[in-house]
Amino acid sequence: MEYEVVMGLEVHVELATESKLFCSCSAKFGAEANENVCPACAGMPGMLPAVNKRAIELGIIAGLLTNCEITRTITFDKKNYFYPDLPTGYQITQLYAPICRNGFVEIETGAGKKKIRIKQIHIEEDAGKLVHDYRTGSSLVDFNRAGVPLIEIVSQPDFRSSDEVIAYLEKLRALFSFAGVSDCRMQEGSMRCDVNISVRKAGSKELGVRTEIKNLNSLKAIARAIEYETDRHISAIETGCEELVQETRRWDDNSGETYPMRNKEDATDYRYFPNPEILPVHISEEWISEVKSGIPELPHEKYERLTKEYGLSDYDSKLITGSKNISDIFDRTMEYVNNPKEVANWIIGDLASIAREENVPGDEIRIDCEKFGKVIKMVENRVINRTIGKKVLQLVFREDMDPEIYVRENRLGMIADTGYLEDLVREVIAANEKSVLEYKAGNQKVISFFMGQIMKRTQGKADPAAVNSILKKMLS
Repeated sequence: MEYEVVMGLEVHVELATESKLFCSCSAKFGAEANENVCPACAGMPGMLPAVNKRAIELGIIAGLLTNCEITRTITFDKKNYFYPDLPTGYQITQLYAPICRNGFVEIETGAGKKKIRIKQIHIEEDAGKLVHDYRTGSSLVDFNRAGVPLIEIVSQPDFRSSDEVIAYLEKLRALFSFAGVSDCRMQEGSMRCDVNISVRKAGSKELGVRTEIKNLNSLKAIARAIEYETDRHISAIETGCEELVQETRRWDDNSGETYPMRNKEDATDYRYFPNPEILPVHISEEWISEVKSGIPELPHEKYERLTKEYGLSDYDSKLITGSKNISDIFDRTMEYVNNPKEVANWIIGDLASIAREENVPGDEIRIDCEKFGKVIKMVENRVINRTIGKKVLQLVFREDMDPEIYVRENRLGMIADTGYLEDLVREVIAANEKSVLEYKAGNQKVISFFMGQIMKRTQGKADPAAVNSILKKMLS
């Protein structure tokens, strides 16, 4: 408690456009190296940029979602620096007239609610990507990412803990993914974060020496990097064993440490100047209204609908609205199964369990929702039991199997013949006299043992409700 950590974030979010910011090359992730490159984004002389209108609209949406003022006339500037993955030797960005200013995002942690102020949001082009070949000791450049549009959200230094940082990033990710601004997949680099961190004595108004941490590509890595860098600063202040300098450091996730990259540059080092090749863009009130009217349902709005209209619990609603992908699966499955609570139970329980077994994150779950709905309805209509339903769902998930055809061809229909089940229960009870005595002595858990024996003999196809009823009747 003697020290206070002070942090500000620079969050880079790639915009969900079909093409790049200043040319018509595809902006999609996952192409072969240098597949999506033209003379413009490769930095060839004489190629003039043409502004992507959709990128401007997504920038406006980002500003509206974060309570920012939208700048009515925006301009683009050149930020000059030399790096192998920057083909022109400068980056086109916004310094003098960024698209958004003076906003805020409200977050909630265990310590309560807090407003994080946003200084500005600006649009800029992404750089390429260096691919290091450690076998040959060489580096290759992939220019597919060069020119991809992104926004940078620059916060004020309002963060005091890693919990606040994570809550803020999760809030931005939810807002932007639901609104279609970006898919925000950190593992693919479409959402990246630089943390500016300093440490000072508690109660002091003067900021400490600032360090910028780069190369953070997961929430877990961000939390670990903040913890490490905080301890490094405190140790340096208390022992004097290290001189703190303003610098940029990279995070190594394997060693769990940060390492110096370069001294932190100031704006003057980049020699910013207005880009004379791009005319100012005027953003009218009508354009803002048009963009605003097209914003889809947001997480908090969907949460309200799930809890009030569908009657889902707070817990279930938060899980479903915590991921755009899970939210979409819920909506699409509801087109085939008009039972919100049952759909939520299957998604949160069975589908999530199968995804964990396959090491598939929630944002990457892919399933045919019509087939998913068929599984749920077959269980609802007592065609199959829940145990068989989960096994069939596994096949739908892994092999895209048609559940109705599979159940019919493999004769997995539920056994509900009362006479047959009564005979089976009598056999199991007769073969397990010791367990019967335990049940009569008050051990209710023995029912599960008997149920397991019945399911084993019917290959999991018995009607659980019917078996349970028959067991209790006979054991009594």
